Amino acid sequence: MTYRPDAEAATGTVPPPGCPAHAGGPAFGSGGSGARVPMYGADFAADPHAYYARMRASGPISPVELAPGVDAWLVTSYSLALDVLRDTDRFAKDPRNWAALNDGRVPADSPVLGMMMYRPNALFSDGEAHARYRGAINDSHSRIDPHALSEYVERSAETVIDAFAERGEADLLSEYAAIIPLLVFNQLFGSAPERGSELVRFMGILFDASSREATRANEDMLRYLADLIAAKRRQPGADVTSWLIAHPAELTDEELVQQIALLLATGTEAQMNLISNALLLLLSDDRFAGELSGGSLPVQDALDEVLWTNPPLANFGTRFARYDLRLGGVQVRAGEPVLTSYAAANNDPALAGTGRTGNRSHLAWSVGAHRCPADGTARVIASVAIEKLLDRLPDMELAVPAEQLTWRPGPFHRALTALPVRFPCLARPAPGPAAQLPTAAVSAPPQPDEPQGENRWSTSPVPLSSTPPAGTSTAKSPASGSTARRRAWNSLGEWWRGQ
Repeated sequence: MTYRPDAEAATGTVPPPGCPAHAGGPAFGSGGSGARVPMYGADFAADPHAYYARMRASGPISPVELAPGVDAWLVTSYSLALDVLRDTDRFAKDPRNWAALNDGRVPADSPVLGMMMYRPNALFSDGEAHARYRGAINDSHSRIDPHALSEYVERSAETVIDAFAERGEADLLSEYAAIIPLLVFNQLFGSAPERGSELVRFMGILFDASSREATRANEDMLRYLADLIAAKRRQPGADVTSWLIAHPAELTDEELVQQIALLLATGTEAQMNLISNALLLLLSDDRFAGELSGGSLPVQDALDEVLWTNPPLANFGTRFARYDLRLGGVQVRAGEPVLTSYAAANNDPALAGTGRTGNRSHLAWSVGAHRCPADGTARVIASVAIEKLLDRLPDMELAVPAEQLTWRPGPFHRALTALPVRFPCLARPAPGPAAQLPTAAVSAPPQPDEPQGENRWSTSPVPLSSTPPAGTSTAKSPASGSTARRRAWNSLGEWWRGQ
């Protein structure tokens, strides 16, 4: 039967034997037959919090099925999630510890493999390998000037809005939230703008984890990134790709591809969902909708609320048990995957009464050694994009009731299928520079007086070691007297005026 988590509450009836919401006792790892909650169908996508509530009622960790034939554990407790995410002694990140995959029990064409299989990058590694990869990412990411980035996002947003403003309607998902992160990625990584739409397609399929096209999408993405790296080896530019290539960690081409793939996943698909989910909240929730004319405060509050309740990456943080162990009252066998539901843990009843406004203790960025290093950048991109849209279209409203919007199936993300809105038509701006979609400018060679690697995005020279210096995971504030910063700011302004 189809599991409906609200059925018992609505009817008062006793669920049939085997109902996943009431599964108890031994589960897949302990030789028993405990039922698993499927996380890949339309029912789960429509109301995941109802599923989380039912799973939580049976304990802090539950057996789930991520895709047909792919079993895992899902942590729904905030405190247990902290324990698992911080514990590197009992849990590994490296998927080569995945017993079912090693034993051939995971279908070779499973759609979740793109998000769970081993890749030589910072997300899927432990120990020294993780430190090396993470150091290269942190050092390269820390060179991005957040103020120059904010200016670029604002200008890009203006151009994208101009493309649909005179129509009086738009799908903010496909026409806005998906485009802004793509433009940022192209700009920061020196990717060819004309190939940008491919990135959205690759990452959408991989995050859905419900399509048999996932294997092909993964292969296409790797080829795309290999081409990008080859181009940057031939002609280095002022971009994150070139900085990673030049980093003292001396990453191989395969390692470079996988670090950029990781940054791509978080910088496009997840960023798109953060922007669209926050826009939905702002347009549909009375707590925010009545205050949109008041400035940026509601936007920041909305981002906090989304990161607590509907984070763009809702279920992930995959770990693999290093040995047999007891966890949250269940037996977890060596090599079994344990995922954290950031969305469920953030809404753990044990946190009742915790104020969310301005509270950043949610798990949307994970915690511990594998915490997202680009959370500050993600927040800048989302907040600037949303604020600019609300500033240009202050009378915007949903074109359909919020409850009629649909969500993309998949065990990992929280992603809308569309976000249609309507608004008073705006006159099309006069033809000219501002009406053109921005192209990657940071890939231009540095000027003669500008050392390789220092540019309008850079905040520091090439690091001297692969060990991340203290604080590199936090965006640096520009020094008011810095000549390099002034040059960076002026260069970006000159480029925009010249488009």
